[in-house]
Amino acid sequence: MSNLNILQKQPFSTYDQLDVILDEEQEILWYYMNPENRPCFTPELLSDLRNFQKEASTRIRNEQLTAKYLVVASRIPSVFNLGGDLNLFKRLIENGDRDGLAAYGKSCIDILYPNYTSMDLPVTTISLIQGKALGGGMEAAISSNVIIAERSAQMGLPEILFNMFPGMGAYSFLSRQVGPKMAERIILSGNTYSAEQMYEMGIVDIVCNDGEGVAAVHNYVKRQKRMGNSTSAMQKVARRVNPVPYQELIDITEIWADAALKLTEKDLKKMDRLVRAQNKLDKVSHPAATVQNVA
Repeated sequence: MSNLNILQKQPFSTYDQLDVILDEEQEILWYYMNPENRPCFTPELLSDLRNFQKEASTRIRNEQLTAKYLVVASRIPSVFNLGGDLNLFKRLIENGDRDGLAAYGKSCIDILYPNYTSMDLPVTTISLIQGKALGGGMEAAISSNVIIAERSAQMGLPEILFNMFPGMGAYSFLSRQVGPKMAERIILSGNTYSAEQMYEMGIVDIVCNDGEGVAAVHNYVKRQKRMGNSTSAMQKVARRVNPVPYQELIDITEIWADAALKLTEKDLKKMDRLVRAQNKLDKVSHPAATVQNVA
């Protein structure tokens, strides 16, 4: 990655769950999810993501930072993100805590919506998927303006396997991208799809070879610098013609919270299988994405 520099003039706040890096030459602000223990959207990761968005948007708006592209990626080998915090879900469901479920859902929407709207700034949001993006991980990825996936990446919404549905934006974003019927088909199938399949469906924008994701982002940015005005305008047009209102996302999250409390003991046992899959993936620093210290 050319000329990477950790923000030095006015360093970003320290985030326990994120690594933030600025490529000044390409005007790319990278933020790598680096969750502790489990590669899912724990409350701690959600908090860091929201605080980062607020800080980044304030600094860009106040011209303290020049960045035209915000790229979210992951430090975890072979995993973008495995979705919602199923340990937390199970505990809240068992306690009948609807308010807790709804609050968790809102904390997710409060990250996805600013990403979808580019934080009302002249920036392009990009998801770089290197590995699995499942459940909420896929929802987070498709909230970006542009999705770049390495060939071995996998995306899917497995919630139907334990009698639930993805309630933090999947239907809203997919129905605008591929139509309501295809969105329902993807959600109700519970299938995991390859990057190529997602590209053919019109969900992923660019597929690249494994290990070439960062280069693909740079190539995309270089192309956009030649035609960035038209691309930025088209993104605004798309949001105007097929907008995803914030209240729509919140309303669906409320439906999700109600549905969660209707899960049976049998459903929760099925959820346990996915909980174990999340728990066994302890955090490992991505060797290809080590933070570079600049003297």
